[in-house]
Amino acid sequence: MSVLVVGSIAIDAVKTPVEEHSDLLGGSACYGALAASFFSPVRLVGIVGDDFPESEFEFWRSRKIDSEGVQRANGKTFRWSGEYSWDLNTRETRSIALNVFENFKPVLPEAYRETEFVLLANIAPSLQAHVLDQMKRPRFVVADTMDLWIESARADLDALLQRVDLLILNDSEAREMTKETSLIKAGRRIRKMGPQYVAIKKGEHGALLFGEGDQFFSCGAYPLEDIHDPTGAGDTFAGGMAGYLAGTVKTVHFNDLRKAMIYGSVLASFCVEAFSLERLRKLTMEEITRRYETFKLMSQFEVPVE
Repeated sequence: MSVLVVGSIAIDAVKTPVEEHSDLLGGSACYGALAASFFSPVRLVGIVGDDFPESEFEFWRSRKIDSEGVQRANGKTFRWSGEYSWDLNTRETRSIALNVFENFKPVLPEAYRETEFVLLANIAPSLQAHVLDQMKRPRFVVADTMDLWIESARADLDALLQRVDLLILNDSEAREMTKETSLIKAGRRIRKMGPQYVAIKKGEHGALLFGEGDQFFSCGAYPLEDIHDPTGAGDTFAGGMAGYLAGTVKTVHFNDLRKAMIYGSVLASFCVEAFSLERLRKLTMEEITRRYETFKLMSQFEVPVE
């Protein structure tokens, strides 16, 4: 099955302590769509300006990413610039120019409205809800969010949670949203706000998954020696999860989500190995499968026989 991905499409400038690059393809929808495309066809929704390279549309077509839902507007594409500290976990936004994204209102092509799996990548919750208003009857809805919406659009976010099957957010956002210091308490409390499942990202420390009752899963992160650019890792994680579910299951169960989370983590581990989407562009399914199997072996624990 296809997965509908809606979010931002951006041109980024990224600075780390050792490198700096500009005019990079970015945005939550780009990372999410490319990650999902390894498992299922993608229907992409976003907006770009007249400065956006035509070559990206050609690349999307080569990856079975349908871009009919990408609006083209007069003006410049959304631009973001950020700088990372030495630990590559702390990031400071240097500049934001919304440009054509400022007036973005997602309009779904008719063919998109019956898509059964949906990834609402990180955009304002009011826009995420507007997308769902146009859908016929999605089977499984994944939504990502961030601290900005928790602080400035909490009422819209709370309303959206009633319509979401899986909410994805990071550890600091989960604590901010619930005022709980314990991530276990935070995850369970967020579930009571509406979503059937909650995934809390912990960066280099993995992720947590919460389901009904006592359903709980802790997933580590794949250990890496070289990290070049963490931008988009969380969006890649969400896209990998949504794409895996759309491409492999009809009815989503907790065990399916556990496997999807590992695939999401694997894809995120590849994403950070190069700037922008360059590593994901060259990535093969064989590499994903090999790292997935290695990840599984690393996660197994056996008590030695004495």
